Amino acid sequence: MARFTIPRDVYYGANAVEELKVLKGYKKAIIVTGSNFMIENQSLEKLTRVLKESGLEVLVFDKVESNPLISTVYRGAEVMRSYEPDVIVALGGGSPVDAAKSMWVFYENPELKFDDIKTPFSLPKLRKKAIFVAVGTTSGTATEVTSFSVITDDETQIKYPIADFEITPDIAVVDTEIPLSMPQTLTADSGMDAITHAVEAYIATAHTDLTDCLAIKAAQMVFENLVDSYNGSAEARKNVHVGQNLAGMSFSNALLGIVHSLAHKVGVIYGITHGRCNAIMLPYVIEYNRAVAEDRFADISRALGLNGATDKQLTNSLIEAIKKINVQLNIPLSYQAAGVAEKTFLDTVDMLAEAAVGDPCTLFNPRKTDIENMKKILTCSYYGTDVAF
Repeated sequence: MARFTIPRDVYYGANAVEELKVLKGYKKAIIVTGSNFMIENQSLEKLTRVLKESGLEVLVFDKVESNPLISTVYRGAEVMRSYEPDVIVALGGGSPVDAAKSMWVFYENPELKFDDIKTPFSLPKLRKKAIFVAVGTTSGTATEVTSFSVITDDETQIKYPIADFEITPDIAVVDTEIPLSMPQTLTADSGMDAITHAVEAYIATAHTDLTDCLAIKAAQMVFENLVDSYNGSAEARKNVHVGQNLAGMSFSNALLGIVHSLAHKVGVIYGITHGRCNAIMLPYVIEYNRAVAEDRFADISRALGLNGATDKQLTNSLIEAIKKINVQLNIPLSYQAAGVAEKTFLDTVDMLAEAAVGDPCTLFNPRKTDIENMKKILTCSYYGTDVAF
């Protein structure tokens, strides 16, 4: 028996945020955000207006940093306990929405600590105090529809993914007007995050027929539109925003693999965004996983219209196509090319490989992975070398 869970309502399309007028009847909303981008593109102002017009009192918590910290989550939960909202509205990309999800857990369960919720699918029941609304503003994480929250440990600077269907938002908003103002680099990095979500969801051990169709459609939509979106096409950017949402619905249920296990660990240490980490490592992880999942990679390649008569040829085409799109998006093909010092790599590779093996996403990778193989993948990703696994 498998389970498939997504938000009860997903409002999508132009000006979809206006649909939050359905929240009439609630009393207090807290908006969790963290970027000047939300002010500059007037998303925060628009969201606040819609909530107030629905009769809600509104408080804004705008202290969420990139790669949200456990201490920030605790601080936000404390604000919630003082304010007592019955609606939590997260506005932003992965960082604010992920932070708000974890704040929600500690708001409703103040006796818990972060170590208590690290085990996947171990959260207590939520919604005793508040419902959760997510307004996604970037086109990649799809956290507005997922059961994941990725939080960074203040001391170790290691990211930990919290996974539980309890933190799947009640309402998701996929407003296709919001990402039109995304800067070019964010468009590239978040788009490659979405492609990685689709690919990893399709080969993950927990994939199902329900998740497969979403992953394939997402791969098609994002792959076909991302370069045009990067180059300024409004229509393409809207298509990517919807496509990344489909990828989120897929991976939230099928789960992910070791591209994300590694990206969760190296991103903060290397000072590289999560999406860019995924983009750099994806070709090398496909090379590693092809030993057990070449037929699945070939399915994706066929759906994208790539060349090849055999599964091996089609998988080769997929790897090359991902490298090509990275080049078109001005994403380096290795960590060394991205500016990571060799000393940083050598000093941390053992620690990062060990930490990645312990990441929950590793459990759902199609090929069993130990520390030595994680280290090989990281080494290939750092130097840009192809090594047979």
